[in-house]
Amino acid sequence: MPKLVFKRREKKFLLTVEQFENVRRKILDYGMVYDAYCKNGSVYKIYNIYFDDDTNSVIRRSSQKPKPKFKEKFRMRSYVIPKDDDDVFLEIKRKVTGVVVKRRVRLTYAQAKAFISRGERPKTDDYLVNQVLNEIEYYLEQNKVKPALYLSYARIAFFGADDPDFRVTFDREITTRRTDLELSSGSYGEQLLHPDEVLMEIKINGAIPKWFADILAEEKIYMTSFSKYGSEYSRFRGHEFTHICDRRSIAEN
Repeated sequence: MPKLVFKRREKKFLLTVEQFENVRRKILDYGMVYDAYCKNGSVYKIYNIYFDDDTNSVIRRSSQKPKPKFKEKFRMRSYVIPKDDDDVFLEIKRKVTGVVVKRRVRLTYAQAKAFISRGERPKTDDYLVNQVLNEIEYYLEQNKVKPALYLSYARIAFFGADDPDFRVTFDREITTRRTDLELSSGSYGEQLLHPDEVLMEIKINGAIPKWFADILAEEKIYMTSFSKYGSEYSRFRGHEFTHICDRRSIAEN
């Protein structure tokens, strides 16, 4: 059975392509391995629909300053461009004082759409699946959300051979749109990152391994605050975020 509950801390970094290539080479040297989706070390695609209400209150709350101690998002996710009988995931992602808890359930694309739009709950005898369905059902009752944003990206991911809970992911080609909000329509839209940018995320339960912290220092890579959905919403409102190349130019002048 696929894992239904994830609990971890996430830290994000914006890299240049050169930094990405250097980090990838070094973490492979330290024994990290590609995850199951990276067939022969290749990238894989992730396709998402984020849900919000007519006033974008979900992402507005999440983007408040100072940062709220509690954040919550609901999305549909797939690892293929789905047809009705392909599997997708419905996910509730919460962040509580820096700890990310993600709960998700696997359904067919047709079941997921029917559950969200018409309240047709899939029948299952699995206790854990029912628990997650209960949470999603309650969320949809309390929040009048609908599809708000399509967001896809190309990912390459690694995990620690000795510590599978330590994961490092690299995302490029982050593509967004606010129309045609169907996963089945495929990936097209506006690019969120500069072509020379790569979003790196580390997902950990404890402290960052010293050898990885040393790599960050060697490559002059610094943590940043970055949300894919939040950055898109900022651009949607007409407030462009600063790309890594622009930040370096500012720092040099």
